[in-house]
Formats: sequence, C-alpha cells, structure tokens
Amino acid sequence: MQCPFCNASDTQVKDSRQAEEGNAIRRRRSCAECGGRFTTFERIQLRELIVIKNSGEKELFDREKLYKSMKTPLRKRPIDAAKLENMVNGIVRQLEAVGDTEITTKQIGELVMQAFAETDQVAYIRYASVYKDFREVSDFNEFVGDLQKIQKVS
Repeated sequence: MQCPFCNASDTQVKDSRQAEEGNAIRRRRSCAECGGRFTTFERIQLRELIVIKNSGEKELFDREKLYKSMKTPLRKRPIDAAKLENMVNGIVRQLEAVGDTEITTKQIGELVMQAFAETDQVAYIRYASVYKDFREVSDFNEFVGDLQKIQKVS
C-alpha cells in the first residue's frame, strides 16, 4: 500500500480488526519512510458496477462518492458516522444484488431517497431538493405536502 503522504511503497500494517459489522477489515498502517500513519479499509466487492449517468456517459461506481453525497444532507443531523456507513453498505449491497453490472443514477437516487425516508425526514427533503431538481418554493411545498399525506396514511 502506497503512503498517502510521501508516496513510498514500503508501508507496514500495525493493527487489523473487523469493521462495519464484519463487512470490512480496518488496517492501521505506518510508513517506513516518513513515519506517517493512516487507515485503510478492505471490503468485499461482488462485481464492478458501472454507473450510467443521465447524459449517457458511463463511469465506475464510486462508493466514496455515494458516501459524500449522503453525508451532505445529514450535516447537523443526529445521525452518526456508523449509521451512515450502514446505510451506504445497504445501498451498495442492494445495487450488487440487482444482478446487472450497469446501474443508472436514477436507481442509486431512489435507493438513497428510500434510505433517508426511513432514517431522517430533514435529510430526505434536503436530498430530494437536489435529486428532484427543485427550482421554486412551490416545488418544496408540493413535495412536503405529499410527504405529510403519506405520513397521515401510515
């Protein structure tokens, strides 16, 4: 593993332990060159996923990109990092279970919306405002109105 500080290739594992409820291995590493310490994670990947964007462009699925896109709406919300990790893991597992190597941004967005709907209503609305491309206050009002109707039914 290459050191992120000095790019030396001689790094040593100092500690390994299970992480993410046994779905990953967390390794603490140390660089022999600069002495820098850093953490890496090793996860199971069933297949490489290709994301088809709205423009038709294709790119490799990036778990970190999904994590960051979900972290932003959760800012200043009472959801800890472990809960977010579990949400991301669940979405990745669902995407891999689809059985197809190509997935659309719409599929990803719907799974994120579902995860937020079950976890945090404010994050759900924040994410929806970008995902559904709200342009005016009336878009928010309509979305929140629909949300309130669904909650009354449940």
